[in-house]
Amino acid sequence: MTVIDPSLYLKNQSSARTPSPDLGKDEFLKILMTQLQNQDPTSPMDDREFISQMTTFSSLEQTMNMAKSIDNLVQSQLISPVIQYSHMIGKEVTYEAYDEETGEKLGEQKSNVIAVSQKEGWAILELENGEKVYADSVLQVSDQREPDEGSE
Repeated sequence: MTVIDPSLYLKNQSSARTPSPDLGKDEFLKILMTQLQNQDPTSPMDDREFISQMTTFSSLEQTMNMAKSIDNLVQSQLISPVIQYSHMIGKEVTYEAYDEETGEKLGEQKSNVIAVSQKEGWAILELENGEKVYADSVLQVSDQREPDEGSE
């Protein structure tokens, strides 16, 4: 029967510690437990001090949870411009049209959005009239016009 020396396991463990600038709840609890284990028996920790430290711990945990929730919210807001403007498909938009050659203003035009794409992080609305406009250049958005059904 082979006997394994338990000290061999301990010798193979890394003795280098990597310090962390963050004090998490695990570290806080370790400090609190060490403090309780090593207190002077003739002068134990005051109840108020213990409650104060537990309140601090609870506050720390709530702050960490709130920070994590805020991070998740921020990450969810960083969505693709295509997804962000996809609700505009089927809507009528009003935009300022320009002559591509001269850059001269042609006045306001209206058309229905048939697709949304993106270029270099900017949302581009593809319109029924063949035009493509940046979403941030739209002046007005409204429900799609119904085609005239013949007037009497």
